[in-house]
This record gives sequence, structure tokens and C-alpha cells, in this order.
Amino acid sequence: MTESAYIRQRDTTAEHGQKRDLSYPPLPEPLPVAVYDNHTHLEISDGEQPIDYHEHLERAAEVGIVGVIQVGGDVETSKWSASVAAAEPRMLAAVAIHPNEAPRYEEAGTLDDALAVIDDLASWPRTRAVGETGLDFFRTGPEGLAAQRRSFEAHIEIAKKHSIAMQIHDRDAHDDVIETLLRVGAPEKTVFHCFSGDSAMAKIAADNGWYLSFSGTVTFKKNEELREALQVIPRELVLVETDAPFLTPTPFRGRPNAPYMTPHTVRAMAEVLGVDLGDLCAQIAFNTEKVYGSWADGLVE
Repeated sequence: MTESAYIRQRDTTAEHGQKRDLSYPPLPEPLPVAVYDNHTHLEISDGEQPIDYHEHLERAAEVGIVGVIQVGGDVETSKWSASVAAAEPRMLAAVAIHPNEAPRYEEAGTLDDALAVIDDLASWPRTRAVGETGLDFFRTGPEGLAAQRRSFEAHIEIAKKHSIAMQIHDRDAHDDVIETLLRVGAPEKTVFHCFSGDSAMAKIAADNGWYLSFSGTVTFKKNEELREALQVIPRELVLVETDAPFLTPTPFRGRPNAPYMTPHTVRAMAEVLGVDLGDLCAQIAFNTEKVYGSWADGLVE
């Protein structure tokens, strides 16, 4: 497999079973201050004319998105993420076994082996996060929860061992994720990827110094609780992401997502907060570099 080869193809149908619009949206107006996409999956092919990671990064740069965190979810995608980030100055890596993948590895008797690979990849200079890891009670049934919990706690220890950030996947599992973090002890830099909680959960995050990363979901009309959470969390704990190719922001919901779509979400966040767009961009960029370090360090020649 070459560097730019896709590992998997996104489903072309929406969750309600209808055919998706597979055309990529136009480039938005550039942001006044450069920011980073804190969570993206450029190994996934999407759209009627798929874009490889080089083109994704070029388009992102045109609108003020100067770097991304490329996120793995299993052994294969984590290896790909770490390998590409090692030589790509606009990309850093996050590596992990996704909570929905952990039961599959456990059933095959290979979860410990997979975790050992993640531990090794976490030591690479341009791997700056363990993620995405956490708990998912939406897609995994009760029979897989023990494996999810064991995997989550192992990832927490890997992040602390290597003194890097952790990106949490939390779906329908807010209370259990928080209980685990408080019981085991969260890594110093803990990020709730695609935050989906309410203002009460945002207050808990603020009390513990956990970062909240907002995706295109904050632009969805029904998600008033997310916008309330954004108003509660201190600005120094706010990050932004696309989760591309998923969760495309309004007004292009359902179409392929990409790092270059980040400005739509940032502009919506600035409007919710009633703050200057440039000031919010500068704060998000500062926060992101505080969590992950410099995109210029650790490159392989």
C-alpha cells in the first residue's frame, strides 16, 4: 500500500438510507488567523471524486487550516497515520484502537498485541496523541463492553507513559467515561473529540482541565445543548475539528467533509460566543499547539 492509498471507503448512503450528495462543497472564505483541524481521518475515501491527503492539505492551507491531527482507529490506520505524519509537516498523528474495534480484537485473542503496537507507535516523535479511544454504548452491545473498558484504561496508561495527549471517543457513555477518567486518572492533556455533552458536562470538563473539541455538529439546528456547552467551557479549553469525512457542517450537511471545511464551524462558534472571529482563531490555534506541540518538530528527513 502506498502512502496515499486509501484504507477504506466511506458508505455512500446516509444514516437514514438515502443516497448522499457525493460532491465536495466549495472552499469557504479563508479564516483571518490560521487554525488546526484537531481530528480528521484522511485515510478514508469519500466523494464522487476522492481526494488524497496531499490535496486535502493543500485545500486546507488555502482557507487558513495549516495543520491536522490524523487519527487512527485500529492497527492498520494507526500505522498509516504515524507513518505519513513522520514525513508530512502539516500532519501529526493520533493512534489507538477505537472502542468499537476493541471487542473484535478481544474476540480474536489479539487485543494485547494490538495495544502493544499502539504503545510502540505512541513513542514516535510525531505521534502526539493516543486516540481515538473511549467508550461507545451506541454501536457496541453489552457483550463487548468489558473489552472496551479494558482497552480504554490501557490507552489512558499509554498516553500517560509517553506524556502525550489523549483523544476520547464518547458516544452515549458520558457518565462512564467521566467515572473512568476520575478513577484511573486522566492524562494531563485530555480531549473530548467531537464533544457531544451538555453544559453540565462542560462544567465537569472545565473543573478538570479537559479540552472540548467541537465539530460540525455544533452548527446543526437541533444541537442547542452543544452551543450552551460551548458558552460554558473556558476559551482556553476549546478546540475545533472536522472528523472528516463525517459530520460536515451546515449548510453542507451530508456531503463529504474535509479539513478545508473547518472555517464553517469556527465561524459558527464565534457567532455563538459573540466574539471576534480572529480572536477566537488565535485562541484555538494557541490551545491546539499547547495540547500537541509544534507541527515543525520531529520530521523525518
